[in-house]
Amino acid sequence: MHPQDMNQRASAGDTPHARRGRSLRAVALLAALCAGLAVAPARAESPPSATTSGAPSAAYSSQTFEWFDAARGRAVPVRLYLPDAASPSQAVPLVVFSHGIGGSRNGYSYLGRYWASQGYASLHLQHVGSDRNVWMGNPFEMLGRLHDAAQESEALNRVHDLRFALDQLLSGSLAPRIDAHRIVAAGHSYGANTVLLAAGATVQRDGRRIELRDPRIKAVIVLSAPPFYGEAQPDRILGSVGVPSLHVTATEDIIRIPGYYSGAEDRVAVYDATGSPRKALAVFEGGSHSIFTDRAGTGGVLLNAQVKAATRELSLAFLNSVLKGDDRGLAQWPLQFGDIVARYTRSAP
Repeated sequence: MHPQDMNQRASAGDTPHARRGRSLRAVALLAALCAGLAVAPARAESPPSATTSGAPSAAYSSQTFEWFDAARGRAVPVRLYLPDAASPSQAVPLVVFSHGIGGSRNGYSYLGRYWASQGYASLHLQHVGSDRNVWMGNPFEMLGRLHDAAQESEALNRVHDLRFALDQLLSGSLAPRIDAHRIVAAGHSYGANTVLLAAGATVQRDGRRIELRDPRIKAVIVLSAPPFYGEAQPDRILGSVGVPSLHVTATEDIIRIPGYYSGAEDRVAVYDATGSPRKALAVFEGGSHSIFTDRAGTGGVLLNAQVKAATRELSLAFLNSVLKGDDRGLAQWPLQFGDIVARYTRSAP
């Protein structure tokens, strides 16, 4: 669920004035979550020819699909980055990616292209209720579009988008190329909340436990996860996440607008509350909330490129660890990027 909507409950004090106040806070939070994302067009980077550990890059292709979920009457556009097949029968692991507010299937390409170059397919979703269209049209109606994107129904739809996209991919012509038993979900900001829900995070509504876990998700990569807004006990929401998780943030991963503030410590609190018995946290020194998008300048031009390179390597090391049983990358990573890292923590059963 999106943070601010998970805490809205009917009560005797649920007056129109109170509802308007919550709506304004919801809009403020959404504006904060996407701070800077719409300021400049995305600029993608080409992946390096090899990882720092010396692994060669492989050829890959990308293609888009205009999928439509008839049951919900909702479009689910996607972009798939797919490694070239070494043989017709070769199946590769998959990362399914959920964008932040105002994003699209074309975003976070520096990750999708890199993962594909290293032998992992990457399926990037576009959530039509909270995608780049929130920035389009009459600017005086933007608050209304942001408010709609913050509704609990959209938070639910995002998780159902992920489930539907996996159903489509694993039942279509490309299904033989995807290893259905090795799937990791990744997301940034609002998308981080989406994949945490798909990985087992739960909430209570009207005395009912809402569970959206997709058992096909074997691990999650969580970039700049906001707190579940208004929930006093995050461990009650995130403690039920049992798959391995990688959390990435920065000391300046701050959401700040009039009326709302969320410091970088909130991202760490999400890590602490997540129940994964096997998890890791990386905190970069400096940065910004949008440094993990395709934008090349946010957080500082030099640091931005360094953080992207380090995030690529860390995510690859995590994928190799949870899907291939190879922990060498996770052990070596802080030695390679320690000069830009404020904290690196790993826990295991």
